Parts: sequence; C-alpha cells; structure tokens
Amino acid sequence: MSDRPARPRRPTMKEVARLAGVSHQTVSRYLRSREGLKPDTLARIDAAVRELDYRPNLVARSMRTRRTGRLAILMPTVAFNPARMLNGATKAADEAGFTVEVVSVLGGAEARTERMLEIVDSGQVEGVLALAPILPSIEDRRSGETAIVLSSDFDDEMRGIGELADATPVAEIMEHLAALGHRRFLHVAGNRQFASARAREAAYLAAIDQFGLESAGVLGGDWSGAAGLATMRSLSAEQMPTAIIAANDVVASGVIRGAVERGLDVPGDISVTGWDDNEISQYIPPALTSVAVDLESLGRNAMVRLIRSVSGRELEPSQRPIQRVIWRESTAEARPAATAAA
Repeated sequence: MSDRPARPRRPTMKEVARLAGVSHQTVSRYLRSREGLKPDTLARIDAAVRELDYRPNLVARSMRTRRTGRLAILMPTVAFNPARMLNGATKAADEAGFTVEVVSVLGGAEARTERMLEIVDSGQVEGVLALAPILPSIEDRRSGETAIVLSSDFDDEMRGIGELADATPVAEIMEHLAALGHRRFLHVAGNRQFASARAREAAYLAAIDQFGLESAGVLGGDWSGAAGLATMRSLSAEQMPTAIIAANDVVASGVIRGAVERGLDVPGDISVTGWDDNEISQYIPPALTSVAVDLESLGRNAMVRLIRSVSGRELEPSQRPIQRVIWRESTAEARPAATAAA
C-alpha cells in the first residue's frame, strides 16, 4: 500500500450547479459564454466556482468540442523582465479554465510574426496574446479562426508606449511638492529614445508653467544611477533646487548619493522622487517617493480581452490605475531659506 496521500478529488460541474441552485446545463452554458444569463444567476455561479475552486476539465471539453483549452503568450527575447505582466495574464487565464504556453522568440517583429503564424495555424491553441509588436500584415496571412490580441504597451525595442508612457503623475508630484513650499525644481531625464522619458520631461516642463514654478534645468539623459550622481556633482550651489524629479528610481538613487556627497540632507535640504517603485525603493534610507506601475493589471486586462474573443466569457478587468504615486520619506516640506552646500 502506498503512503502517498490521496490527491483531492476535483469538484464537478454538477456540484457547482447544486451549490448555485441551477441546472448543470446552465453551468455548461456559463463556461462557454456569460452572455444571456441573468446577473443573479451569474453571481450565484461565480460564488459557487470560487467556493469550490472549480476548474473545467479541459481534456474532456477538448474531446467534446474539439477545443484545446490552451492559449499562447508570445514574448520577445530581449533585456526585458515580463514576470509581472505574465503573472497577471496567466492568473486571468487560469480563472477562465485555460492553460497557457509562453513562447519566447529571438529577433524582431518579422521573426515574431512568422512564429505567431505558425502558432495560429497549428490549431493547438484557441488564442494568442502578443506582448511584443508584430507586423500588421499578419491579418492578411493567417488562416483559421484562432483569436489574436496584440498588446500596445511596447514598441519594437520593448520600450514602454501607450499607458506605460503616460506621465500624468509628474504633475501630481510637483503640485503636491509646491504645496509643501517647493518653488525651485530640477528634472534628471531618462533616455530620450524612450517615449516614457520624453513624456516625463514634457510633463515636468508643463508643470513648471502650470504651477508657476522655477526650473533649475533638465539634465541627465539615461536611466543610470551614474547620471543622477553626475548631475548632483555638476550643480553649483546657486543652481541647487529644493526638489528633484528623477526619471526613475535608479537615477534617483544616484541623486541621493550625490546629495550625501555634498553634505545635503534628503529630504531636509532636497526632496527627491523616482519612478517604477522598485522593491528596493521602500528600504533605502530615506525610503523613496516613487510611481508604482501596475504591470500585473496590464497583463490581466490584455488576457481578459483574449478570453472574451475566444469564448465570449467576460472576466472582471482590473480597475486599478496603471500608475499611482507612492509617497515616502524622501519628500518633505521645503526648508525655509534653504541653503545648499557647495
């Protein structure tokens, strides 16, 4: 006799139906599409599915319907960490009872397009989510009815565009700091080849005008801590601002290091903000005010669109803002008549 513990029995569709107070045919219809079902019926089946942790039997469904229950996510092989977007996307797929295959493709948009055509035409998946750009010509070349959803969050070099390039939080940060008495600002920019860097610089300059502030300039030009450090070393005492808006958290860390070198206190003498809300931001002294970017929600919402296209099922999209300011210790009221060390 084996000592291995018995595997828990999977809940059945009939058990979901019994708990929800509906027929198993209604549950089967629910799994195919939520359309046409009453809101109260949907709510009761949703609750039963969650309580029982029900997952459809994909093998059985495939045999009955010729559907595979599988989706694919197409990724690039570049210096890009997709973990958070993949996490949001795969959780949504699992919620709808699908399994996911992640396909990483070496090369640019043309190579990705060819690989996607192979996947689409294979009949092995019901839909493909592309988190990297492909050629528009794919629509004219593909066969079959496999659903495709394309992400519009990155360009061909996997640089953030669209929602990821939205720089609205810059105005929120500067308005709040102005309310704390800051009048003289400086922006340490990111790499201007990135739409996000250009947008943050433009938002900084617009906020200077909007709130009647003084700009000590826009310096930097890459995403490195070295750029932040070099900027602080280059400033004369007369140029020194009371608030610095850094293009990302790494640049901000260099700014803080440069402030310490000059004998300045953060945030006593200078308030510093970053962007991306890297995990280390909350642990460095002082903890860094930053902008959190919800990549999980981006991944989830993209997968929600694919599942809708594949099955008609409407999963709840994430309603959280993609970007939000996280206020921490690196920002404070401006010190009256602040003086800067040379």
